[in-house]
Amino acid sequence: MQFLSFRGAVTAAMMFVGLCGAAPSAAWAQAPAPPPVMAAASAAAGVPASALSGAAWIAQGTSALPSTPQPAVAPVAMAIATGALHVGSLMELVGDMPTQSELSGDLKCLAQAVYFEARGEPIEGQLAVAEVVINRARSGIYPANYCDVVTQPAQFSFVRRGQIPTADEGSAAWQRAAAIAEIAQQNLWQSKASDALYFHATYVRPSWAHQKTQLAQIDTHIFYR
Repeated sequence: MQFLSFRGAVTAAMMFVGLCGAAPSAAWAQAPAPPPVMAAASAAAGVPASALSGAAWIAQGTSALPSTPQPAVAPVAMAIATGALHVGSLMELVGDMPTQSELSGDLKCLAQAVYFEARGEPIEGQLAVAEVVINRARSGIYPANYCDVVTQPAQFSFVRRGQIPTADEGSAAWQRAAAIAEIAQQNLWQSKASDALYFHATYVRPSWAHQKTQLAQIDTHIFYR
């Protein structure tokens, strides 16, 4: 089977969304998380466009829908779901994500968490860190947005006095972190620790770890629920 180029796939997906005008579906955010890459592929044309936006994925629990949509990314999800874009690996998906000149405030905080906490880790480990931030924002027991999750006192070691340092946004590591943040928000791929709420480095032994369920170790990070 021949697949469209990435540009062609995104164009086709945007045409599909415009023609179908699919209505939002609350069930998508409440359904069990799909395996890589998107169980939505089996639903093909029946996937609501709104459910493929980051807003729909964050909206579960106490999180609020962002006021501005991010149209550059949803077509990627639709292209995968309809089979117009074939993705064989997380690395390939990272390379296929469109580059955005500027991230929204909340999404930028998510990318910063990936960049500062895990840029030296394998990309699956970087994705797992992003998933922890997203899971916390959806949990109802942590702040309901990414920035407040990341800057919550005594949670992320790179945060100083409630401030996130400035990333080198011209670097390849930043572009990768931004792409992974998008992938995690869109739920386009899942790590082995996709349900995690906690993690720590292998060289520390926090007192809370024995009270949690270990989900996976990815390089130098151990993830828990």
